[in-house]
Amino acid sequence: MRKLIATVFNYSLDGLLADEGTEFWKFCFDLPENREPDDPAHLDFLQSAYAHIMGRTAYESIAGAMTTSTDHPFADILNAGRKVVFSRTLKTADWANTTIAAGDTTDEIDKLRLGGDGHIVVWGGVSLWRSLMRLDLIDELQLSMFPYVSGEGTRLFDGVPKSYQLDLVSSTASSNGLVYLQYRRHR
Repeated sequence: MRKLIATVFNYSLDGLLADEGTEFWKFCFDLPENREPDDPAHLDFLQSAYAHIMGRTAYESIAGAMTTSTDHPFADILNAGRKVVFSRTLKTADWANTTIAAGDTTDEIDKLRLGGDGHIVVWGGVSLWRSLMRLDLIDELQLSMFPYVSGEGTRLFDGVPKSYQLDLVSSTASSNGLVYLQYRRHR
């Protein structure tokens, strides 16, 4: 059965996601890791995914950026990869290799998980992450923790179960203070 791995970028020390237009957002995208991600292990992780799933808002943002990009390292991976958008309002998906999942979230995830090994990358947005956590469907969380106390932004874990134990799998620090954390859902 395929694992569902949520990738959470731009996460502050005080537990906030970088909202577009904030000082934290500017800080995140001034770093080379965000502007030009080139970690071979991360690129391989994305390339080897069975599917990339996202909510409607994340889909619209990522599709807009990747379909017009000629040099972003994620563009070729995502443009060619299988994508599934979880939305009850989106009627068409113009990005190549994209399907819309409008049914029961658990049933849709179960269909994606069946039939093999590997992993499915959950890009977000925050509503989808929270929904998947409430349904206890996420197997792993990969967080990019930035050396920044934001004070403003969106809380990732609002509205999720009060008890959500995770086991640390790995932590790696970059030279500029980013910490990459990988957690597995405790079962």
